[in-house]
Amino acid sequence: MTDFIAVKPEDIENNVFKAVGDGWMLITAGEKGDFNTMTASWGGMGILWNDPVSFIFVLPQRYTYNFTEKYGKYTLTFFDEKYRDALAFCGSHSGRDHDKAKETGLTPVFEDGWTYFAEASLVLFCEKKYCDDLKGENFADKSIPGKFYPSSDFHRMYIGKITKCLKKQTE
Repeated sequence: MTDFIAVKPEDIENNVFKAVGDGWMLITAGEKGDFNTMTASWGGMGILWNDPVSFIFVLPQRYTYNFTEKYGKYTLTFFDEKYRDALAFCGSHSGRDHDKAKETGLTPVFEDGWTYFAEASLVLFCEKKYCDDLKGENFADKSIPGKFYPSSDFHRMYIGKITKCLKKQTE
């Protein structure tokens, strides 16, 4: 896509806390003909094993879980505020029952086995390096499981090396 330029992860201008927690993102795994996306507001980025990484959390009952398990990579896409309704839809409807791209008007882009969306302002390409399930007994703050996991249905955490970033060029 000519609307993007490559940038280093450390050159991302917007604060990660705002981008993930307030702005939300789409986690997308899979390739053309076999992908799903979901909205997330939990996760982050940093340096681990001397590489820039992202870490995301997906519940096993989410349809996207099947894709994050099946594929060795995922993308994180961030959007301008005008796409808030599309992200809300992707976070409240399952890909089992809905074609999220079609119903939101988002345009999937397929690139070398990666899937992201043309409307994004920023795309992080992540290769999965590690995953594990959160475990109730490992919480130092014992109030978290009862507050966020009353049914003990813990998230799976994925750590992915950020291998490429695309930032939408502004006109």
